[in-house]
Amino acid sequence: MSSRSDAAPPSTVALAAPVVTIDGPSGSGKGTVSRMLAQRVGWHLLDSGALYRVVAHAGRLLGLAPDDVAGHTRIAEQMKVEFEYSGAGRERIWLDGADVAAAVRDETAGAGASRVAAWPEVRAALVARQRAAALPPGLVADGRDMGTVIFPDAPLKIFLTASAEERAKRRHKQLKEKDSAVTLPGLSREIAERDRRDATRPVAPLVPAADAIVLDSTTLSAVAVTDAIVALGRTRALWGEC
Repeated sequence: MSSRSDAAPPSTVALAAPVVTIDGPSGSGKGTVSRMLAQRVGWHLLDSGALYRVVAHAGRLLGLAPDDVAGHTRIAEQMKVEFEYSGAGRERIWLDGADVAAAVRDETAGAGASRVAAWPEVRAALVARQRAAALPPGLVADGRDMGTVIFPDAPLKIFLTASAEERAKRRHKQLKEKDSAVTLPGLSREIAERDRRDATRPVAPLVPAADAIVLDSTTLSAVAVTDAIVALGRTRALWGEC
């Protein structure tokens, strides 16, 4: 099965700045690690998964049918979205002037993101938006196809994984603080279904790039994983001591 998207342009992409891609499944820790890495090395951050969550959330707000590909594609093409990350880890996602960060981080938006991400039209609409984020001094790109489709020529590609049990526990701990109705068995089933959908979709399936370095974070802290990536980047002269 190919890891390339028919909707994505060419395998060679001219980058305005170096990129480190961090791909992986839900609960692998890629979001936390990407934020820590970007802050530590002073680079920009792209949370590509949040873009798909915003598309799904916006579709829900507009009352679109879950299978309305054309409607969601228009959203992906036209939406005005901005991301803000504070040093303390606070996130704001502005959609047409409204902060939707809390709404797009719930499990409903996550399931919706996995659904719309399977549509080639939506993925194609977001390619240029994602590549435009590669600005000096560099970009940390967090997602599921950053190393395979969006930034195939990135000088450092990481595929972050963890056991399914550990990923479910992490996600449960994260969501329990916001929604007391979340259960570990239910979340485990949702994650398993999302893994299956993401790995088997015909467009940009969730697989490591051929030249990605696979890191298993099951027994590692986010700090330890970040340290490992910093060391890898240093050996490739992407940054100095940091």
